Amino acid sequence: GAPAGPAGTGKTETVKDLAKACAKFCVVFNCSDGMDCKMTGKFFRGLAMAGAWACFDEFNRINIEVLSVVAQQVSSIWGAI
Repeated sequence: GAPAGPAGTGKTETVKDLAKACAKFCVVFNCSDGMDCKMTGKFFRGLAMAGAWACFDEFNRINIEVLSVVAQQVSSIWGAI
């Protein structure tokens, strides 16, 4: 899922609480414009190996070029599930 809304409304805490209720580890990742495709690939690989959930804070800060590759990476993960 992708919770959306104004800052300070508890989106991140809600995702963390849901993960805890489902007995899943949740990694909160603060996105920045310094992210690259290689970094996100390694991050997703680690999540998949651990079976963990991710919560991407400040997702809007990711450069559009990187965001395109992230979308492809997520699509590949969903295809493998």
